[in-house]
Amino acid sequence: MSKRTRKVSASRVIEADRQAIFDVLADPAMHPVIDGSGTVRDVQSGGPERLHLGARFGMSMKVGVPYRILNTVVEFEEGRRIAWRHFHGHRWRYELEDTTTDDGRPATLVTETFDWSRALTKVWLDLSSYPRHNLQGIKKTLARLDDHVRARV
Repeated sequence: MSKRTRKVSASRVIEADRQAIFDVLADPAMHPVIDGSGTVRDVQSGGPERLHLGARFGMSMKVGVPYRILNTVVEFEEGRRIAWRHFHGHRWRYELEDTTTDDGRPATLVTETFDWSRALTKVWLDLSSYPRHNLQGIKKTLARLDDHVRARV
């Protein structure tokens, strides 16, 4: 974690097609399924079934107490990158790159980043344990994403 960049990231090689992984990330209903932080409870009704640039989607969350948050997709490159933010400016980004496993099988390198460089509360976040806890959640999310995608193949 760096206060200068205000980002935390983790990566994982997943032995699955890049588009198959992206399809899970672009489906808001899958977010509670793959969430490793334990905070994403459910997708709110009324949003798109598949995310796209500018899409707005609501999630039911719980960090101590239940609440709802509205997100907007702010980065989108089909099959390669997707990011969303909420009104505080925090950004969650996934980047996907073709790669191979150690023994040469096709795979995808998935990097998830929590970026609070544009957040309205960046100083508070700098002083809190939230980014460190988010990094732990990212690692668990990547593992759950791996399990979920590979179970579907």
